[in-house]
Amino acid sequence: MNALIRYQAALLLRSQRWLPPFILYAAFLGIGVQSGQPVLDSLGYSAAAVLPVAAWLVRICATNEPPAARSCVGAAVGPGRAHLACLLVALSAAVLIGAASTLFVAVISDPTSTDHQKEVPVVAAGGAGLLAALVCALLGTAVGALTTWPLLRSPGRAVPAMLLAALLTLVTSGSPAQAVLTDLITGSRAGTVPAPLLPLAAAALLTAGALAVACALTTRRSA
Repeated sequence: MNALIRYQAALLLRSQRWLPPFILYAAFLGIGVQSGQPVLDSLGYSAAAVLPVAAWLVRICATNEPPAARSCVGAAVGPGRAHLACLLVALSAAVLIGAASTLFVAVISDPTSTDHQKEVPVVAAGGAGLLAALVCALLGTAVGALTTWPLLRSPGRAVPAMLLAALLTLVTSGSPAQAVLTDLITGSRAGTVPAPLLPLAAAALLTAGALAVACALTTRRSA
């Protein structure tokens, strides 16, 4: 599996198809995150943007190889394992982006509550922001896995489905992403740092299920 992951990571880096989501994410941060803003609010903003980026990265990784090359790799190691490597590389890239943005936002933001009256510990806030980014990266990977090949093969259906699913995952009540972002906003108003462990556990379970479904369908449809 390590060799497969290195292979898929090399494909992603060489393709330069990661540049559009990365640039869009950087622009999103540049517009919405300013120096001196309350740290937890800014961390929630940056974490939310990781979710669609993760879904986009899954689509890039799943479609990087020409069909012939994908078939060869699938024949050598199994289509399910080959597809899992794609998904794990996309998840890892999204986590790296989320971690880097969390560090950046924690450094430039004001460690206070929303009203700037209560002090918020920077390290604890950064940890909460990192967990929030991880939740969004996991759910974005799940969204991408369920809205791209092999489940949806037509870009005309897959891309709108991916965007709609990403939006619903962020705003639907009960979603781990919505829960963790609400925790950050509420914590910012109160001047307390949340510990979003329950949303993280739920996101991990949902993502594991989505990846299992996607890999199983890859194996079945490649047979």
